[in-house]
Amino acid sequence: MDETDFKILKILQEKARIPNVEVARTIGMAPSAVLERIKKLESRGIISGYEVRLNAKCFNQSLIAFIQIKLNAPSQTEQIAEALHQYEEIQEIHYISGEDCLLVKIRISNGEELQKIINEKITLIKGIESTRSFIALSTYKESSRFPLTETSPS
Repeated sequence: MDETDFKILKILQEKARIPNVEVARTIGMAPSAVLERIKKLESRGIISGYEVRLNAKCFNQSLIAFIQIKLNAPSQTEQIAEALHQYEEIQEIHYISGEDCLLVKIRISNGEELQKIINEKITLIKGIESTRSFIALSTYKESSRFPLTETSPS
């Protein structure tokens, strides 16, 4: 990756739906050259996809909860994560340091739905010892962006 690739990635990370012509104009390249670079970045797995961010309030899904899931044994982490993966309410699954725990982020409509997901879905998965929930009262920043530094990805 070179400096031009990083310029393209920074633009796409800010506005993924920007037309190639506009990207090309911004960095002073031909649209066909920009398109070719983007396709190469996609084929190398550097760009892993594009996603629409919906306004959760419009869909009555504004409650964010984090659930700490304590496991019976660390050897079950991947199987439990795979089982959790099937639930569309779950947006993120992370294995965290400390007490052999998974941290799950879910987006739902209310506390009753949170209780139902925990009791009827999560705690029924074999290998889960306990759960602990944290409800976000306010969200001040939520993003999938991260700073891009000009070093080659592995």
